[in-house]
Amino acid sequence: MNLPRIHIGRPQRLAALLLLAFIAECLWSLARLPPTHAALAAPHSDGVFADLVVTLPLALLHLVHCDGSRAALVLLRLPFVFFAVWMGGGLWWVSRRLFGNEGGFIALALYCFCPTVVRLAITPNDDLLAMWGLYGVVYTAIGVAHAMQGPRRKWRPRILLLTLALGLTAAAHLLAAIVGLIAALCFMLYLAERRRSTALQILSIATIGAFAILFTLEGFHPSALRAALPGPISLSLASLRSFVSERSNLPILVATGVAAILYIALRRSRYFGNTAPLLMILTLAPFVYLQPVVAQQGVGVASIAGAPWIWALPFFFTLLGGVFADALETRARKLFFALTAAILAAQAILCLAAV
Repeated sequence: MNLPRIHIGRPQRLAALLLLAFIAECLWSLARLPPTHAALAAPHSDGVFADLVVTLPLALLHLVHCDGSRAALVLLRLPFVFFAVWMGGGLWWVSRRLFGNEGGFIALALYCFCPTVVRLAITPNDDLLAMWGLYGVVYTAIGVAHAMQGPRRKWRPRILLLTLALGLTAAAHLLAAIVGLIAALCFMLYLAERRRSTALQILSIATIGAFAILFTLEGFHPSALRAALPGPISLSLASLRSFVSERSNLPILVATGVAAILYIALRRSRYFGNTAPLLMILTLAPFVYLQPVVAQQGVGVASIAGAPWIWALPFFFTLLGGVFADALETRARKLFFALTAAILAAQAILCLAAV
């Protein structure tokens, strides 16, 4: 059997360099956190995935009896750093496939030097895992729809990947899985053209498989599935204020303004590769949900507010990478190259100063 050859060229090395810089940011931020016992507690979880992620580190900590130490604090958070790096690799791979090397580099650089992402990576939480899963669901579904135009032998691995992605997303946060399923349905029906009935069958199979994965991870307890359901959902942009008002995100906001103008002004920017992440951003950004949780000491029920805009971050960076990659192919390439370099450099400097 011939194994696939792995080619590591300049794009792969640049991506690896950015991810190494991201890991260094995370480790530096972890080194500055106070080692408290509270930091070792498992995160509040709307789903079971985050609890499973911290299971092995917690078991190791109890085994070596190092609760409360600096090493314990770092060990508990390393799995989430790993998923953040995995998310960055997936973002680069998707953006590079869609927009070329320049688009992939821009998207990954903005991701790696975003203080919000760094903080998310070093904190045990559901949102990082939901973000990772939702991005995977959407672009795996798009990949399945494209594969449907080819031979059937190429469908099966993508369908299995879609099922796994949907199941793990549901285990991270059920609302993210519901959003991902609806988005997958819309994108697949749009791309499948004459095979829309087949697309529905594939999504049905993936949904049943995802439910089986979730039910298994929840320990076969139907009550756990009911508890994972989100509470009331409302519309509000208030949760975005923390991101918009943070000074270290100013270059990203400048890039957003430029990208909005380019998307409206340049017809070449208004195609599916850029519009799909834009639709995901517009869907996720304004939503706020309430998640009922058992109050402390098991008395009563409280609610915490959740903001799905965090799940939109990889789609946001994908869109910026795509629009700027399109601009770099125009006659004003030199101007946009200088602007892009200035934005990335400024964002890197401000991020390093913030973390």
